[in-house]
Amino acid sequence: MYLKRISLLNYKNFSEIEFNFESKINCFVGKNGVGKTNVLDAIYHLANGKSYFNPLAVQNIKHGEDFFVIESDFDKNDRTEQIVCSLKKGFKKTLKRNGKVYEKFSEHLGLIPLVIISPYDTDLIIEGSETRRKFMDSVISQLNPTYLNQLIHYQKILQQRNALLKYFALNHTFDGETLSIYNEQLHQLGHSIFETRKAFIDLFLPIFNKHHQSITNSVEEVSLRYESHLFNNDLHQLLDESIQKDKIVQYTTMGIHKDDLSFEIKGYPIKKFGSQGQQKSFLIALKLAQFDFLKKQSGQKPILLLDDIFDKLDETRVAKIVEMVNQDEFGQLFISDTHEERTELIVKKTKQKYSLFTLS
Repeated sequence: MYLKRISLLNYKNFSEIEFNFESKINCFVGKNGVGKTNVLDAIYHLANGKSYFNPLAVQNIKHGEDFFVIESDFDKNDRTEQIVCSLKKGFKKTLKRNGKVYEKFSEHLGLIPLVIISPYDTDLIIEGSETRRKFMDSVISQLNPTYLNQLIHYQKILQQRNALLKYFALNHTFDGETLSIYNEQLHQLGHSIFETRKAFIDLFLPIFNKHHQSITNSVEEVSLRYESHLFNNDLHQLLDESIQKDKIVQYTTMGIHKDDLSFEIKGYPIKKFGSQGQQKSFLIALKLAQFDFLKKQSGQKPILLLDDIFDKLDETRVAKIVEMVNQDEFGQLFISDTHEERTELIVKKTKQKYSLFTLS
């Protein structure tokens, strides 16, 4: 799987531009603000149907324009897959595969396995549990359409239950029978989602540990732990026991929508007790583990996007990535950097074919 061509029309800072890519390494270099990251985000957009950096789709349209279009040709199993993503103000975003419009974006997820490593990944450490749940869910969903559908269904039921709790408070009433229907649905879906997440972490953790030990030469003791209300409790029981609190706060306080991943170093939260270097090592190991996991489960090498990381990493970590490229562990690689000479020096060490695009 690799991206052969991409064209952008009114996407972020680009009016119109097209690129043809090498199957191995492609580099975008130039000063800050010229759009290097925007090209990577367009590639991410094609794989996931949304931006990695800006969840508000309309804000990805170039200022002063009414629409954007991203067109692309991928080579998958020696066949060309044409993927087009477009949005016009006032209309829903459209995603097409070989001319056919997807009814649901979820049907597309997993077709183009992709991993991005970016300075913005620090959000996984500094932000709340929702950010870490989304990371976990995005990895699982690329490989498991049933899980993704369960997750979507769970969120819909959760919204309906929360709306009912607000209705109770507003109208000073209570309907336990209707509430119990939602409780049963959340219980069944939540239990299945919990079991899938637990099984994922069991497989993912050894891969993460292997990469972290490789990056740090085994000098740091870290852990990645899945936290959920459901480890010691039945969700149906939890929902029944929390109903008084739920009625007061007017939303559902128990369930898998409160799950978290605990990032720790030497038994303590890495957010508070990890240095910047330790946090970087943790995050790179996390993303390389994501790459490895997707590769092993899907049987194909995901596209890897490296956004501005050579400006943020020391030589040891850069050397480790170069070593992995030379061992042919990666498929197609996209790199953005502010220093052309540094980038060219790094990619030449890989002994792989590459293209370098200078943006200004």
